[in-house]
Amino acid sequence: LSGGVDDDRGTVRVACSEIVGAEVLPPLVAGLLRAHPRLQLELSLSNRNEDLLRRDADVAIRMVRPTQQGLVTRKLGVVGLGLYASVDYLAVREPPRAVGELLEHVLVGADRERGLIEALGQLGVTARPRDFAVRCDNDLAQLAAVRAGVGIGVCQHGIAARDERLRRVLPAVAFELETWVV
Repeated sequence: LSGGVDDDRGTVRVACSEIVGAEVLPPLVAGLLRAHPRLQLELSLSNRNEDLLRRDADVAIRMVRPTQQGLVTRKLGVVGLGLYASVDYLAVREPPRAVGELLEHVLVGADRERGLIEALGQLGVTARPRDFAVRCDNDLAQLAAVRAGVGIGVCQHGIAARDERLRRVLPAVAFELETWVV
């Protein structure tokens, strides 16, 4: 960032969530490094926000609006999410036809994070942590469980579109996350 305009070399530390770093960034990084082969990237994958003012990272991709003062931010857009299951799961279980039927299914979700529980509550479904057969605060592990046929979980539409074995269930249930570069 401190190099000259024509100086496209050096190391840039990029902080982002685990799911973005493992599922979204790799194809973008491949194109970036083909265009700028003297760049080096350090990826810091964590679901906690790095402190850019302390130089924990040079650039961050965040799924929440930045609140830290003194940083340059730009909204990239909105990432759509929905409920997905694998074809293996759906070969054994009929997909839910209504939101209220979700609790009759094997659900994959977070352990301590309550975002999905709160979102389901807004849809009229009173879910509790014990309603999720698999609970994990690691988004990659949740996605792996859904891909393996464990049950129904949340996935970004873009990630699901690249996986021919994932099927959306209850298309009316949709979530959005703002995406910011900081």
